[in-house]
Amino acid sequence: MASSNFIDYVKINVRSGAGGAGSLHFRREKHVEKGGPDGGDGGRGGHVILKGNAQLWTLLHLKYTKHIKAFDGKGGEGGRRTGAIGKDIILEVPLGTIAKNAETGEQLFEITEDGQEIILLRGGRGGMGNDHFKSATNQTPQHAQPGEPGLEAWVILELKVLADVGLVGFPNAGKSTLLSVVSAARPEIADYPFTTLVPNLGVVSYRDYKSFVMADIPGIIEGASQGKGLGLRFLRHIERNSILLFMVPADSEDINAEYETLLQELKIYNPSLLEKNRILAISKVDILTDDERTELKKQLPANIPSILISAITQEGIEQLKDRIWDLINSTLHVK
Repeated sequence: MASSNFIDYVKINVRSGAGGAGSLHFRREKHVEKGGPDGGDGGRGGHVILKGNAQLWTLLHLKYTKHIKAFDGKGGEGGRRTGAIGKDIILEVPLGTIAKNAETGEQLFEITEDGQEIILLRGGRGGMGNDHFKSATNQTPQHAQPGEPGLEAWVILELKVLADVGLVGFPNAGKSTLLSVVSAARPEIADYPFTTLVPNLGVVSYRDYKSFVMADIPGIIEGASQGKGLGLRFLRHIERNSILLFMVPADSEDINAEYETLLQELKIYNPSLLEKNRILAISKVDILTDDERTELKKQLPANIPSILISAITQEGIEQLKDRIWDLINSTLHVK
């Protein structure tokens, strides 16, 4: 996923179609006296609809489409003929897309399933033709209803990627390397900070053809909640994860302090993130000697399950998958 192509926030102006006017018409046929009213109803205006598409990963296709308008309904005709319904506009969005009112910030709904359709703005109702208004005392009604106008609103679409596991760590903790080893994802990897500029998703294969989704987000640094580094722009992408996998490299000066800093930044952003299941993975352990390993194990935090891994030698990778899979299933059972 190229950084320039990953868009997780767009603001668009949407307008639904107006309803068609009802027809004011009287039946006029040869040899038929006083045919009476036969004006048909107007067609409803087109809706603006959001539809989930599991094949989409970004809102890029909506970035340059600021104004979206559905089609108006057609007017009714004589002979009780109803006008054509205005064509709906269907906007396909990735799963995990939230729609918000741009003025109030109110969350309207979210798209979480492939093929799910929700009406964002309803089209105007078509007006009734004069056929509806005939009665014993009004046999030639001289009026019909106009169609209802369409609705218009500014809407924010915000994407929160859906994944089972979110990788959390400082830049250069080995998050992208781990994702590239356990899945077919190919994130950019280099030995400088902030190589990862956008979230990356990978499907991790497990035993018996099972799998789970892992999300790698750009590294967090101390002060991210105040906007340092890449700030907290991408933290919304781990709000949906059931498990947070904290990654701290084995060559860190103070593993405990680094882990606590990450926790603090998450707490400032959204305290509910700390209620999620957590695992601590110590990466790059292939660079340690046996004595250094023994010393490192004494420094590990006591309040979180931890595991030593190496993406290079594959050490601990299968055990990590086992632990993640067990946590995913225990979370599902709790729900």
